[in-house]
Amino acid sequence: MIQTLLLINTGSDLAMNLKKIRVLIICLTGALLTLPAVSYAGADSGFYIGAGAGDASIKEGDFDASDTAYKLLAGYNIGFIPFVDFAVEGSYVDFGSPSSNNDSVEVTAFDAFGLVGLNFGPFGIFAKAGAINWDLKTSSGFSDSGTDPAYGVGAKFSLLSFQVRAEYEVFEFDTADADMVSVSAVFTF
Repeated sequence: MIQTLLLINTGSDLAMNLKKIRVLIICLTGALLTLPAVSYAGADSGFYIGAGAGDASIKEGDFDASDTAYKLLAGYNIGFIPFVDFAVEGSYVDFGSPSSNNDSVEVTAFDAFGLVGLNFGPFGIFAKAGAINWDLKTSSGFSDSGTDPAYGVGAKFSLLSFQVRAEYEVFEFDTADADMVSVSAVFTF
């Protein structure tokens, strides 16, 4: 009797172990099949366009003011390595019209950046460095222009070919310094 129960119990343990192994194989197969999709999430190669808005701050001597700014951007993402993005990007930036007590400043610019980023599934971080060609005009009649360094950092969330980015950019003009915090929507073709 004990021997019969032992055989029956051993048979049910074997059947239970086979079910566990089968479930484990199904789970591992599913995980391996979805791994390529996760590793390339947000790493679309190709051209992209976008638009963003945020807050720009201009500082020069005693002048320190900020205003709503916007930008239009376009670029090409080179996603040939999983989890890593390389891109080139250009944008038009309007820093708004920051004003202080008795003066206001208008700055518009075109910039060009090289970007490098890391993807963690649909989330990612990136850094960018490049140059900005800017035009500055004040209400008191002063104007200046030039080409200077620019850099920034950001984070992004990607869903298929659509991306939302939050960025902090610094622009080092000859006569003033500017920075911009913005949120952009980007679509990759």
